[in-house]
Formats: sequence, structure tokens, C-alpha cells
Amino acid sequence: MAMQVGDPTKDHGCWERPEDMDTARTVYNISAARPGSDVAGELAAASMVFRDDDPAYAARLLAGARRGFEFADEHKGAYSDDPELRAGGCPFYCDFDGYQVRDELLWGAAWLRRASKEGTYLDYIQNNGKTLGAEDSTNEFGWDNKHAGINVLVSKEFIDGEVLSLQSYKEFADGFICTLIPESSSPHITYTPGGMIYKPGGSNMQHVTSISFLLLTYAKYLSNSSRTVNCGNVSVGPATLQQLARKQADYILGDNPMKMSYMVGYGDRYPQRIHHRGSSLPSIKSHPQRIACNDGTPYYNSSSPNPNPLIGAVVGGPGEDDVYEDDRADFRKSEPTTYINAPLVGVLAYLVGNPDPGQGHVRH
Repeated sequence: MAMQVGDPTKDHGCWERPEDMDTARTVYNISAARPGSDVAGELAAASMVFRDDDPAYAARLLAGARRGFEFADEHKGAYSDDPELRAGGCPFYCDFDGYQVRDELLWGAAWLRRASKEGTYLDYIQNNGKTLGAEDSTNEFGWDNKHAGINVLVSKEFIDGEVLSLQSYKEFADGFICTLIPESSSPHITYTPGGMIYKPGGSNMQHVTSISFLLLTYAKYLSNSSRTVNCGNVSVGPATLQQLARKQADYILGDNPMKMSYMVGYGDRYPQRIHHRGSSLPSIKSHPQRIACNDGTPYYNSSSPNPNPLIGAVVGGPGEDDVYEDDRADFRKSEPTTYINAPLVGVLAYLVGNPDPGQGHVRH
């Protein structure tokens, strides 16, 4: 199974257009001898998308998800533990959180349970949850740590009254939600003065969009079952979670101290110098000559706006002081990523479909 294509160190060393790339397309594979449980099985969710329109393709995806999960579970191990695979993936794509394969195995089992409804995967979740860290408290959800997402996803079956033995996942999900409620007595996540969810480490919008996605997902589960979350001194309903997510989306799109949108092309003011090779270099049409690996450096260092706006891309965003400098070299703030944009698609789709989520309520 292919883990990655391309040498990230060499690729990061060049500032060139994709049409001009000539760095090695090294393929890194995982196998029984070189396991990588953390990259071996997330097709189950995709199978659900195609179930109605293309059932044959959906079945193929689900079968692939089963094989991937079985392989990952039988040959447990993180790709970053293998010296050669680690050299290819790190330091850019390592498993930094220390959980390594544990959250990924639970995540895979949870989606296989949702997609197949089979008891085998329910048994796996119940029997292995504690061993794989389901009880570990965390207020993060992203490519490197799935635990908050696991708890929200698995809790649905308990909330719907179908599998009472999954109550602990509901409790863990509630605990995560309480960390996002400023009025809660629980230790909670940091918000900037302007109201943005903030976690140290750079590319902060990944936390804003992914946590907002979970807020709306959990709000939907609670609303469908007429439940609330007990955060000690306050009781929080689904409308409050919807409002929290809406505020984060509004912040991204311009309701923030900088009065700028962090989505390229949206609004009157948005990032002009994003950390993106294709966006910052001249197009083939305007500059047909090849731009070699190091020849793009002057464009990287230029203070001019990018000539090719990457419409819809969301950058890493401001720091804990709500300040954004629009500096191409500051990749922690100016780089757009798929793991920022992907959750935001879900957030915006929900808000478009639910334009009036209510004013929220927090009962003391």
C-alpha cells in the first residue's frame, strides 16, 4: 500500500511550478514488514457517499476499507517507526501527538461500523476502546489526532438509543464540548480577544474549521434526540453549539479585528501573498520558459501580490493576538491546506442549509 509519493525534503527545497517539477517521485510503501496502521483505512466513509448513486462503487470502497483495516489491525505499527519511511515522511508528516496508531484504528473501526452496521466493528470498539486511548481527554480533532472525532462519531448510536453500552463515548464527547464553552467551569480551550479558537503550533485555522465541524455534527445529534450537554455549572443546548460554529465561520470570512477574510477571493480584503507555489509564480501562459528549482526564489521573496489567486483557499490565519501580516514566508499563517478547507466545506454547507440556527441558550 502506497503511503506517500515524493520526497518532501527535496520538494520543500524547491519553489517552482508543478509543471516544472523534476524532483524524484519516490514512492513510500507500507507492508507487513513495514507497517503503517495510521494510513491504512479510511474508505468506509467514502462508501456511504456513493451508496445511493453508485452502489457497485460504494461496495468496492467498503471492501477496500475492510481489507485496509484488517491489515492495519493485524500488522500494528506507525510508519514513522520505520527508519526509511520516517525519512520520507518526517518532519513534515510525522505522527506528532504520540498516539500513533491508536486513534487511527478506532477511527477506522468507527467508520466501518457506521457504514456496515456490522456487530464485528461494534465489538472492536467496545473491546479495544480503553486500550486504544478512547478515554484520553483531548480538545483537538485533525489529521494527527482523531480522538474528539471518534467520541462524537461513536456517541451517535448511544444518543439515538440504539447501543447503550457506548455511553462512555457520549460522556467523552460531552467533556470535549465543555472545553469549548467559556461559561463552563471545565478547563477550556483558548479563544483570542477577537473570538477565534486558538491552539499553539501554527496553521491555526485547521483547529477552527475542524472543531466547528464537530460542534455542528454534535449539535445535530443532540437536536434530533432533544438532549443537552451538562457542563457542571451550565447546561448547553444544540443551538449554542451552532452559534459557536457560526461565529468561527464568520471570523474566517471577515468578522474579526483585522476586518479581512481569510478565504482568498472572498470579500473586499483577503490574503494576497499566500504561501503557495503555483499561486505565487507566473503562469505558463505569461511565462512559458521553465522555472527551475531555485529560480523561483525571487518570486518567493517578492512583496508583490500573488499573480494567480487561489480562489477559495483558506490560510493558516492569525496568531493569538488576532494579527495577520500577509507574509508569504510565514507559512504557519499564510499557507493554505486541504485539512483547513475540507472541514470548512461541511461547516458552510450546514450553515447554508440551516440559515437561522437560533440565538443559543446557556442555562445557569
